[in-house]
Amino acid sequence: MDLDQQIQTLITNAPQDGTTPDVVEAIAPALKAIAEQLHREQYYILQTLDERWVLTTLRNLDQPKLEKRVLYAYPNVKDASARAHPTSGATMVAVPLPVIHILFQMLAIQPLDSIVFLEIPGNLEAGTEVKREEIQGLVQEYLQRYQVERRYQADHPAPYIPPDLA
Repeated sequence: MDLDQQIQTLITNAPQDGTTPDVVEAIAPALKAIAEQLHREQYYILQTLDERWVLTTLRNLDQPKLEKRVLYAYPNVKDASARAHPTSGATMVAVPLPVIHILFQMLAIQPLDSIVFLEIPGNLEAGTEVKREEIQGLVQEYLQRYQVERRYQADHPAPYIPPDLA
């Protein structure tokens, strides 16, 4: 599924409450811009059996109180499965997810600081880190544009055109 199809799926599956699909559509260019910097349209995420994403806490060796919560997105099921060792006693499974959906979910997962997208199969050491504040900043820009457009449309309604004008 290409990025535009992923965005359309996200919009279609958004709650039909009169606002959410429009907001998702408004922030879609931000998600797409980040996704275009990555190498894949789909990644594998480790989940527990109750469908919770498996986050990893990284600590700074020099400053143990300095930590961040990271999600790893793997290029294939083999690499993801190799990391699915139950350290917490929970059984984990590798689930393929579209990149747009992963980026969108990042906005909702509060303790998540960044996602590391591992691009090269077999190489679990190098990846592309996408930070939460990067996504939030870009999404905020698009939300502000959306709000300005909505206010403009509310202040400048389309002119009435009589049906028998022609």
